Amino acid sequence: MKTLYKRVLLKLSGEGLSGDKGFGVDSSSVVSLAEQIKKIVQAKVQVCIVVGGGNIFRGAKDCTIGLDRSQADQIGMMATVMNAVVLRGALHHLGVDAVVMSGLSMPKVCPDYNYDQAINHLQNNQVIIFAGGTGNPYFTTDTGAVLRAVEMHCDAVLKSSQVDGVYSADPNKDPKAVKYDLISYDQVIAKNLKVMDLTAVALARENNLPLVVFSQHVADSLINIIQGKGSYSIIKN
Repeated sequence: MKTLYKRVLLKLSGEGLSGDKGFGVDSSSVVSLAEQIKKIVQAKVQVCIVVGGGNIFRGAKDCTIGLDRSQADQIGMMATVMNAVVLRGALHHLGVDAVVMSGLSMPKVCPDYNYDQAINHLQNNQVIIFAGGTGNPYFTTDTGAVLRAVEMHCDAVLKSSQVDGVYSADPNKDPKAVKYDLISYDQVIAKNLKVMDLTAVALARENNLPLVVFSQHVADSLINIIQGKGSYSIIKN
């Protein structure tokens, strides 16, 4: 397999792990994803992963019982750790060496994030699943993903989405929505496109880190992206 990248960070939504269930974890969806990751690893691509927790808890959006925003975000970060451990288990089952490192300290579950150790894992061709966001409230997993990708010197962030790229509007609601195959960070920010939070886009722009947006729901979509095939959008300068 000829690949475009040597090291990538895969940003997955928590909802992508729930399949058609809409909540929790769907085993077939997790296994399918793990199988694609295994093929990428076998193609000598070093892989980092950040997975959201929206299939379990969506932080402030699910905070309807009077929780403080900081507390709600902590629950959301714990949800990402749960998803990371599930994904690690699926990868181990397929014979892929994977580790979880968390920005939110949970030492009895997984080690805390450490830059030197993370780089060492990648150099040993281990998959790293970064959980717990940045460890701080008010930062989304999108921002956490771009931050880790910059720290790990990744070639790109591969951002999974509900649709196959960046559109001028939600294509599921607006039939006239236009897809951008290539768009700049400034255009995404100026048009307030909802592909990632603006803090994440600005951080990627500052570090000239390409963002590749694709649909996680298309068969073999991740494998195709690595080879420059299929349908997707690229955000870069």
